[in-house]
Amino acid sequence: MQQYGVDGVFMQRFFGNAKHKDKAALTILKNAFEAASKYERAIAVMYDLSGLSASGEDCSAIIEDWKYLVDELKVTNQTGKKTYLHHNGKPLVTIWGVGFPDRPYNTRNIGLEKLIDFLKNDPVYGNCSVMLGVPTSWRTLNADCINDPYLHELIKKSDIVLPWTVQRYSGLLHNDMDRLRDNTIDDIKWCKDNNLDYVPCVYPGFSWHNLSKQEFPDDVKPVGSIPRQGGRFYWQQIATTLNAGASMLYVAMFDEVNEGTAIFKGSDNPPVSSTTSFINMDGKPSDHYLWLTGEAAKMLRNQKPLTLKMPERK
Repeated sequence: MQQYGVDGVFMQRFFGNAKHKDKAALTILKNAFEAASKYERAIAVMYDLSGLSASGEDCSAIIEDWKYLVDELKVTNQTGKKTYLHHNGKPLVTIWGVGFPDRPYNTRNIGLEKLIDFLKNDPVYGNCSVMLGVPTSWRTLNADCINDPYLHELIKKSDIVLPWTVQRYSGLLHNDMDRLRDNTIDDIKWCKDNNLDYVPCVYPGFSWHNLSKQEFPDDVKPVGSIPRQGGRFYWQQIATTLNAGASMLYVAMFDEVNEGTAIFKGSDNPPVSSTTSFINMDGKPSDHYLWLTGEAAKMLRNQKPLTLKMPERK
C-alpha cells in the first residue's frame, strides 16, 4: 500500500467475531494496526452485520466490542504512529449491511439508533464519525434496497453514506456508466441537502462462479461474469464518479479473491481445479490494480489531472 500510494484500509469485523471475541480475528486486527503504524497507512474498523440472526438479536455486542477494541487493543490510540482514520476530526467507524432486503434481520429492530448514538455521543467511547454501508438504491428505496423510509432516518443520523455497488454495474452494459454518473450526482445532492458526506464504491470486476456452485447449483454463474477488461471497467468507474463530483473513493476490495474483486497482486496463471476457478490478469502486470488505485489517489489529491482514459505506465 505504501509503495503504490494506497491510503489505507477498513478492517472488516463481522458481527460473529465481535460477539464472540474470536481470538484469530483479534490477532489479525492487532497485526493490521501494528502494520498500519509501521507503514503509515490509514486504518479504521468496519463492522459488518453479516451473521446477525433474525431471532431478536440486536447490535449490543458491537457496543461492547468497540469498548474492548478501544480499551484493550487501543485502536484509536495505537502504539507508535497514530494512523486511525478520522473524519471531521473524529475517529471513523463503519456499520455495513444496513437496508438490504436479503438479510435475516429487520433494520428497524436491531438497535441501530442506539448503536449510532453510542458511537457519536457516549462520553467515554463516543465522539466518533459514523459511515453507513447501504444498498445502491438507498436514496430511492427500491431495487436492491428495502422500501422503508426508516432507512433515511438512520442515514441522517450518520456522517457518511457508502452505497454498495459491487455487481450493480457492468462494463458489458451499454451506457451503464451514464447510469452510474446520474446516480452519483443525485446521491451527492441528497447528501449535501442533508449535511452528509458521500463516498462511492468502485471495484475492478466480479466473479461469483465458485460461490454459486455451492449456493445455487442450478444457476452456476460464469467465471468473471463482470469482466475486468484489463482495468478498463475499474477506471471507467473511477473517472465517472470523480467527474460527477466525488471527493473520496471506497475500493472494493483489497483481497477478496473468491469474488474476483481483489486489487492486490494477481497472476495470469492462477491455480485451476475441478472445483475452483479464478480469473486471470488479462495480460496485465501482477500489480496493475494497485498501480491504478495509486493513480486514482493522485488525481483525488489533485497531484495529477483526471483522465477519462485508463492511464498507461511508461
